[in-house]
Amino acid sequence: MFAAYANQVSNTTLLANAGYLVSVVLFMLGIMRMGKVKTARSGNQLAGGAMLLAMVAQFVEMGHINPVWIIVGLVIGGTIGLVSAIKVGMTEMPEMVALFNGSGGLASALVALAAYMYLDVPGTPLMSASMGGADPSIVNGLAVMLSILIGGVTFTGSLIAFGKLSGKVNGSPIMLPGRHVMNGALLLLSLGGTILVTFTTGGLPGAGIVVAVTVMALILGVMLVIPIGGGDMPVVISLLNSYSGIGAAMAGFAINSQVLIVSGSLVGAAGLILTQIMCKAMNRSLANVLFGGFGAEPTDGGKGGGADEYTNVKAADAEEAAMILEDVESLIIVPGYGMAVSQAQHLVHELGDLMEERGCQVRYAIHPVAGRMPGHMNVLLAEASVPYEQLFELDQINNEFKNTDAVIVIGANDVVNPDAVDKKDSPLYGMPVLNVWEARTCFVIKRSLSPGFAKVKNPLFEADNTYMLFGDGRKAVEEMIKALKEG
Repeated sequence: MFAAYANQVSNTTLLANAGYLVSVVLFMLGIMRMGKVKTARSGNQLAGGAMLLAMVAQFVEMGHINPVWIIVGLVIGGTIGLVSAIKVGMTEMPEMVALFNGSGGLASALVALAAYMYLDVPGTPLMSASMGGADPSIVNGLAVMLSILIGGVTFTGSLIAFGKLSGKVNGSPIMLPGRHVMNGALLLLSLGGTILVTFTTGGLPGAGIVVAVTVMALILGVMLVIPIGGGDMPVVISLLNSYSGIGAAMAGFAINSQVLIVSGSLVGAAGLILTQIMCKAMNRSLANVLFGGFGAEPTDGGKGGGADEYTNVKAADAEEAAMILEDVESLIIVPGYGMAVSQAQHLVHELGDLMEERGCQVRYAIHPVAGRMPGHMNVLLAEASVPYEQLFELDQINNEFKNTDAVIVIGANDVVNPDAVDKKDSPLYGMPVLNVWEARTCFVIKRSLSPGFAKVKNPLFEADNTYMLFGDGRKAVEEMIKALKEG
């Protein structure tokens, strides 16, 4: 039976299918290895190799190709990627990831639009149109329109996320009146247009509906993300990453590309899982993130976490902190976005090494939503060559704070707020946080007493065992290192 089947399939098709199969396996292994900091780099390389192999297999299957446009695309895309990788700073990685998600969504939408235009604006509905050399299929027709819809939403939504992360767009939720009605109308009209083009409408009227759905998808992407505060961007980035994968899978159905279907599905599923992890880390539902307007300016006038709300804050300088650190036997460092902004990760590692030389046990506590994207702190510390064995997730280290001599919090706020544990009327209540206040001594390096994205007061700053080191994170750590060496 297999011999008879092989005789019916050309060697070119067999070779292409073998390439697809290997690339899918490499994609799966790559995503699996990205789940751990220690293997993430090799996982990324495997995924990149899988993508290259999938492209080669696609060209092999096509047979007759024009290499000029392929080379032009590779040169332009490769140059943009190389320049971006060299120029982007570590603090700008969340913005870069948002742009990557948007690029994936745009690519899926363009593939679907190209598939539609390839049919020379069909005189029949998409369900009767042949795509990718296959027989006409309702699945292909629906996939074309859904890829345009999902890709468009992902593209503009990612651009807004980029703007909020980079400060080009107001990071607070922008709550337009009647936004839920407008979003619902845009979604229903887009889905209605999808059904019309797929089942009933062809020719120029169908092309007009395709353009309308594309425009509505682009508007919907903006409308869905502007009400979400900057503090929720880790969840939004994860969700948009999932959207980009789903859009790619739809594009795969549109052009009958098995490898695009599988790889897009993998990315979509991984993004949804990560989104759920992020929501769990904030003790909030996805619906609350998308529709809750979390991070809006407080309206009660008394819970904004302003400096005037603190009455018992003890400030210390680097020399005083060094005097205490000289005698500690265990230290946990909690990084936050302030470390990223000040580019202090290398100095933080140097401080950790210096403490280890003094016989102190040093560990790093990583909160899932510290920073502006999933794994932000892991990336920064890995760049500074902090040993993977010293990095601990929240659930691994939270019980250790009560047995720790000292904690240094650098630039984190809401993820170390004790109100999340014991104040039921706090918007943070129930959110898993790092119990840094249980340590014998806690140092908080922060520019001021300004609140985090939750816009609430942090009682940690007033705790009896907390010392505030006000100033730039990099400078504060540098001064602590100097004082320890001199001491």
